[in-house]
Amino acid sequence: MADHMNGQAIQEEYFDVLTKTGEKTGITKPRRDVHRDGDYHRAVHVWIFVESTQEVLLQRRSDCKDSWPGVWDISSAGHISAGDSSLVSARRELHEELGILLPKDAFELLFVFLQESVLNDGKFINNEYNDVYLVTVVDPIPLEAFTLQESEVSAVKYIPVEEYRCLLAKEDPQYVPYDVNGKYGQIFEILSKRYKQNAEAHALTLQKQLNRYARVSLEAELTGVSSADKEALTLVVKAARIIDQIFFLQVWYSNPSLRDWLELHADESQLNKLKWIYYLVNKSPWSSLDENEAFLTTADSAVMLLPEATKPVAGWKGVEYRTSFPLVKPPGANFYPPDMDKLEFELWKNSLPEDKKKDATGFFNVIKRKSERILDELLSPAQQSGSSDAHDLYIVPYSEEYKAFLTKASDLLHKAGDLTSSSSLKKLLHSKAEAFLSNEYYDSDIAWMELDSKLDITIGPYETYEDTIFGYKATFEAFIGVRDDEGTAQVKLFGDNLQVLEKNLPMDNVYKSEDVIAAPIRVVRLIYNAGDVKGPQTVAFNLPNDERIVKDRGTSMVMLKNVSEAKFNLILQPIADVCITEEQRKYVDFDSFFTHTICHECCHGIGPHTITLPNGQKSTVRLELQELHSALEEAKADIVGLWALRFLVNENVLPNTLIKSMYVSFLAGCFRSVRFGLEEAHGKGQALQFNYLFQKGAFILHPDGTFSVDFDKVENAVESLSREILTIQGRGDKDAAKVLLSKHSVMSQPLKSALEKLEAVKVPVDILPDFPIANEILRKSV
Repeated sequence: MADHMNGQAIQEEYFDVLTKTGEKTGITKPRRDVHRDGDYHRAVHVWIFVESTQEVLLQRRSDCKDSWPGVWDISSAGHISAGDSSLVSARRELHEELGILLPKDAFELLFVFLQESVLNDGKFINNEYNDVYLVTVVDPIPLEAFTLQESEVSAVKYIPVEEYRCLLAKEDPQYVPYDVNGKYGQIFEILSKRYKQNAEAHALTLQKQLNRYARVSLEAELTGVSSADKEALTLVVKAARIIDQIFFLQVWYSNPSLRDWLELHADESQLNKLKWIYYLVNKSPWSSLDENEAFLTTADSAVMLLPEATKPVAGWKGVEYRTSFPLVKPPGANFYPPDMDKLEFELWKNSLPEDKKKDATGFFNVIKRKSERILDELLSPAQQSGSSDAHDLYIVPYSEEYKAFLTKASDLLHKAGDLTSSSSLKKLLHSKAEAFLSNEYYDSDIAWMELDSKLDITIGPYETYEDTIFGYKATFEAFIGVRDDEGTAQVKLFGDNLQVLEKNLPMDNVYKSEDVIAAPIRVVRLIYNAGDVKGPQTVAFNLPNDERIVKDRGTSMVMLKNVSEAKFNLILQPIADVCITEEQRKYVDFDSFFTHTICHECCHGIGPHTITLPNGQKSTVRLELQELHSALEEAKADIVGLWALRFLVNENVLPNTLIKSMYVSFLAGCFRSVRFGLEEAHGKGQALQFNYLFQKGAFILHPDGTFSVDFDKVENAVESLSREILTIQGRGDKDAAKVLLSKHSVMSQPLKSALEKLEAVKVPVDILPDFPIANEILRKSV
C-alpha cells in the first residue's frame, strides 16, 4: 500500500488515532507506532464478487508484508491515512494494488467491522475499524487484466464464495483469518440471502407493500383557467418532469441509473413490473413506509460497462459492474460525500470565512471531495475542474451541480412566463427561471408568496427532510394546482389571527416575536406533483423554509384540498371506524380534519425561528437542532395547531361545535401519520404527541382496543406539550429535544396495537394519486 496524506506522497504514513469506540481523537501517529502501541485506527476492505459464478477474488499478500506474508486475503485492503476518507481510500487501494479503477457507484458499503489481533510475538498489534465494501461484477475479470503492486500483492485468484467461507471457518493457515461466525460473517449471509431470494416470495412482498396505497384519480376543474394559462400549464408540467430528474439524483448518486434500469426491464416479468411500480412510489430503493428499509438490493441494480477500468485484454470488452446502493438509506443523501461524518464537516466549516460558512450550511449547495474528484478525473480526464479550497471538502452550488437539468427547466419556465395572462404568475415563473441559473432564490420565493393566480405553481428547492445529517440541504419539488377560490376565502381568518396567536402562545414572552406576518393561505386542487413527493402524499405545505424570508415576510401556505378529501374518505374514516370508540366516531369529520391541517400549516409560521442563544449569539432553531429539527417542527405545528383552534374557539372566531370533533379527528389522525414510520419527520412527530397525550390521560385505551378522548384532560395536556416544544425551540436546546424525542417518539404498545388492528382490516396507509389532466398534457406533447 502506498503512503498518502490528502493525496500527497509522504515519507512515512500517518494514521488518525481513534478511541476504542471508533471516534477520532485528533491525534495522528506514524504507522509503525500505531501497530507497536495497539492504537485503534481505520482501514478499508474491498471484496470483488462475481455474480455469474458466485466467486470472490482473492489476493496473495506479498512475502515482504509485516503481517500475514504470503497468505491469501480478500480482494483489496489498506489503511486510511490521516485526513483521508473511507471511500476514496477504498477506490485508491483497488487501483494501486490491482490496477482496477472504478467509480464510486461500484462500491457498496456493507458494514464496519472491528478487528483486534496481536501478531509477531506481540510486536504487531492490530486494532482496526474496517469499512467493508462490496464491488459486484457480472462476470470474472480476466486475471491478466490486473496490474499487481509487487510490494503488496504476489498473485490473484477466484474462489467460490461458499468454499472461501468453509476455509475461513476451519482456519486454514493459507488464508488470513476472519471470524465467519462473528460480525465479519455478515458478508456471507448478505450474499447468500441476496442471491437465493425466491422470485415468487419477493413479488408477493412487493405486492403487499403496494397494497398499502389506495390508487385515486385526482380531478380538478380547469374552467376558470384562461387559454393563455392553459398553454403555460403545458410548459410548467414539462418543467416539473425535469424537477423529478433532479430529485432522483439528490436522493443517491446511483439512483438515476437504477431508475433507468428498472424501467428498461419492467416488462420482462411480473416481479420486475412490481419492482418498477414500487420504486416509482418511493423514488428510491428504500421503502418510505418501512422505516426506509431497502426493498431492492444491488443485485437488482443497473449494469455498467467500463472498458478502461483495467489494462486491455484481447477479446474482452471490459468490466461490467452493478451500480450499488447501501442497504441502509444514507443520512446525507447525495448532498455530502457518502463517507463524510459530522466531525469532518464541522472542522472544515469552522475553517471557512463567514460567507462560505453560510454556503456550507445553506439550502442550495452540495458538498464534495477534492480527492474524489481527482479519482473521477482519472476515469474522465475531460471533466477536470478547479477548486481553491485547501481542505478536501468544497462547495458546489445547485446551479452548477444540476446545470444540465436546470437550464432546460429554466427555459420552459421563461416560455411559460411569456405566455401567462397573470402578472403575478408571470413574475413568479420568470424569477424562478432566473433563480435556477443564479442559485439566488430569495426574490423568486417572495414572488411565490405574492402569487395571486388561478393557476397555482410551486417549483424549486424547498424541503430538507432528505438531509438527515443536518437538515440543511433542500430538495427540488413541484406542485401544480388550480386555486379553489371558495376554500381560499374561508381560510383567510387564520392568517388574520396569526399575530394574536403568536402573542398568546404558551411560552415565555422572551421567545415571542413582535412582528409575525399573517401567512397567506391558498387552497388548491392538485393537478400534478413531482420531485420530493414520494411514499405518503402531503396534504399541505408551508413555505419558504429560508429563515431570512420567514423573518422578513413570514410564510405562505398551500392546502391541497382534493388530496385531503381523498385521504379522509379512503383512510381517516376507515381508521376511525376501527380505532375510535363508537360513541365518539360521529365527531370525526372532514371539516375538522381539514381545519386542523390549515392550522398546522399556519403554526409553522409562528413560534421561534430566529433565536438568541443563552450566550447572546443570534442563531436559528434549524441550525441549533440540526437533524432533530424536522420532527420537532412537525410536532410543534400539529400540537400548537390544536392549541390554536381551542384559542380561536374561546375568542369566538370559530364555532364551539368544533371542539370535540377537532380532538377526536386529531386522535384518529395520529394513527394515520404514525403508519408513515418513525424514520419520517411527520410520523416521528405524531408518535411524540400521541404518547405524550396518552401518558397524560388525554387519550384513553379501552378493553376492546378502541380509543377515545378525555375532553376534561386534553386541553391541559395539549397546552403542556405545546409549551415544552416551543421552549426547547426558543432555547435552541438540542439536548432537551433529544430527550423529548427519545422518550416519546417510540412505537409504544398502545400505538402498536392500533396499527395491528388497521393491518388486520387492510386500511390503506396512504394514497397513490393519478393525475389525468397532467397525463393528458404529457401524452399530447410526446
